[in-house]
Amino acid sequence: MELFQAKDHYIVQRGEWALWCSRRDGRLQLRPATDLLLAWNPVCLGLIEGVIGKVQLHADLPWWLLLIRQKALIGKLPEGHEVCKITKIAVIPLSETEPQDLELELCKKHHFGINKPEKITQSPDDSKFLLKTFTQIKSNVSASNKKKIKESKEKEKLERRLLEELFKMFMDSDSFYYSLTYDLTNSVQRQSSCEKTNLPLWRKVDDRFFWNKHMIQDLINIDNLEVDSWIVPIIQGFVQIEELVVNYNESSDDEKSSPETPPQESTCVDDIHPRFLVALISRRSRHRAGMRYKRRGVDKNGNVANYVETEQLIHVHNHTLSFIQTRGSVPVFWSQVGYRYNPRPRLDKSEKETVPYFCAHFEEQLKMYKKQVIINLVDQTGREKIIGDAYLKQVLLYNSSNLTYVSFDFHEHCRGMKFENVQTLTDAIHDIILDMKWCWVDQAGLICKQEGIFRVNCMDCLDRTNVVQAAIARVVMEQQLKKLGVMPPEQPLPMKCNRIYQIMWANNGDSISRQYAGTAALKGDFTRTGERKLAGVMKDGVNSANRYYLNRFRDAYRQAVIDLMQGIPVTEDLYSIFTKEKEHEALHKETLRSHQELISQLLQSYMKLLLPDDEKFHGGWALIDCDPSLIDATHKDVDVLLLLSNSAYYVAYYDDEVDKVNQYQRLSLEALEKIEIGPEPTLFGKPKFSCMRLHYKYNETSGYFHTLRAVMRNPEEDGKDTLQCIAEMLQITKQAMGLDVPIIEKKLERPATTTE
Repeated sequence: MELFQAKDHYIVQRGEWALWCSRRDGRLQLRPATDLLLAWNPVCLGLIEGVIGKVQLHADLPWWLLLIRQKALIGKLPEGHEVCKITKIAVIPLSETEPQDLELELCKKHHFGINKPEKITQSPDDSKFLLKTFTQIKSNVSASNKKKIKESKEKEKLERRLLEELFKMFMDSDSFYYSLTYDLTNSVQRQSSCEKTNLPLWRKVDDRFFWNKHMIQDLINIDNLEVDSWIVPIIQGFVQIEELVVNYNESSDDEKSSPETPPQESTCVDDIHPRFLVALISRRSRHRAGMRYKRRGVDKNGNVANYVETEQLIHVHNHTLSFIQTRGSVPVFWSQVGYRYNPRPRLDKSEKETVPYFCAHFEEQLKMYKKQVIINLVDQTGREKIIGDAYLKQVLLYNSSNLTYVSFDFHEHCRGMKFENVQTLTDAIHDIILDMKWCWVDQAGLICKQEGIFRVNCMDCLDRTNVVQAAIARVVMEQQLKKLGVMPPEQPLPMKCNRIYQIMWANNGDSISRQYAGTAALKGDFTRTGERKLAGVMKDGVNSANRYYLNRFRDAYRQAVIDLMQGIPVTEDLYSIFTKEKEHEALHKETLRSHQELISQLLQSYMKLLLPDDEKFHGGWALIDCDPSLIDATHKDVDVLLLLSNSAYYVAYYDDEVDKVNQYQRLSLEALEKIEIGPEPTLFGKPKFSCMRLHYKYNETSGYFHTLRAVMRNPEEDGKDTLQCIAEMLQITKQAMGLDVPIIEKKLERPATTTE
């Protein structure tokens, strides 16, 4: 497709027709290609791959045209259908503003003899491009009217921030896919159940997964044959396609490549070994779409947050076999206030008020899938219990024979990182898996149908959910391959096939997690390799902290962009969020730089000094010891460095007057009995801070502890978020040793016994 710029329009031309995009009101029209002669001085800007649609980021600002600038071929599905991922987009203001260099590929017809300019990766650093754009669309207001100038600047800043999120959504998360010939929104079973018609692709899609429907609505409204080929349904989710070879004689040396990506030579030239194509397609619903702390539970239309249908597709010779599962937030009204680390969940409506909306959700699900087997993975104790209990009560009230409820406390069964214990669940539901069957089609048509689906959930429907769905899907795939004669009846999947299969599901989990939580999936190393390793545990700690930070500000913008893409009014006051974010950034730049440099130097110095060579450094924090016995009459803070290794933690007391550590304790992680977090113990008045109490054994005797609090730089915070993050790092490091330590939230008392 060629993109032209004229005085009043941008014109996308392909074949005998062209799409005219008004620079005055944003209207889209389809006109004959010959009408280009009527345009005022059209200039070819370059080539594009397709049209996503248009979006308006603020009522007072112009529409923006979204174009596919670059794509990547993911692979080919049966019958040669190509699936592409959007890797780069171009965004053009539909206004009289002159566009900046869009870095489009130049077409040879209109740019003959001109060397193609060196391409610049359009990523978060496209802010340079955005800055240029915004300097040109400033409103022409009177210089004397300072208020209007300020308002105009604020709108520009906000729109730039929203545009940055729009770019990141399309180019940083590997989220958006399309096919010109295959319906990615519908499963094989739904496609085979529909009558064979010559309807264009977009008219056959599952509306739940048609992500750019609102953005392309102008073209849908035209409703004629010529416009059909211009409407390309785009899904948000994940697609990966691989060809696997069943070879039980391959050397284990082949397995030495990096586990992050599958080997390039994933096929074998030896034709004596059977091979099959496997595809993983995840489709995220556009209803109640958004970020995890902004979208939880069910809405008044029965839609749930983070609803994703995942289809595992196997193709052998002329046979295509499909198995689908879904994930989705617990369908009750619940939320988590997202400005704390790991906020406590709460119910927002009573049991009676929730009933009609719970029913609406499952009535649609049963209409679509006939039967549902709920796999609820939330903890049956602790802070998650309130959500799990509410779910079970609603299931019992609904009382449907087509609804089966299975509860599996993932953290309890897989304690100590023993994620292989998920097999306990798959063994327990093995008969249900086999009874559910799968969809099977060949050239003659439908052979059998999948009867029902598994609806898997945890709190976020991310990490635990992906591990369990991968385990269920593997059981199904092995049954399918044995049925087709590709695998021997008593043999497991060959090592190389299994490794690529695990990578596919881990990639799926990472992609879905980035879309909902902003970071890659926790526990991804188990899904990827079948083993839980310490590197993955430590990575989880970083990702947990990243999720918390991202949630504070970025999620508000990302949620606004998602809502605008779907035509949903933005209700949150983004200007106040914008102001808070700027204040937060300024505060951190001014107060933390020197402090962080000092702490970093201290940690590096004492890490080398205190840790023996056989211990690996995992983390360090500057804290304050608030044990009553260590606080003197002046209530001067006692600075502490808490260092964590793979087998112990160190509490080092730092004297800032002499600028050195004057004493320290080394405590084995095995001796750490429990971690308590709560308001600081005080004799009088209201507690100002949260504290973390580390209980440990000394000489096999319990009753010893350290009470620590965070160093606060913001008077509005109590430090609880930081302490929770540190506590989780201690916990997962001890879990790596095959042990565990509970984290308990409670009011801390002032016992007589303190530190050793």
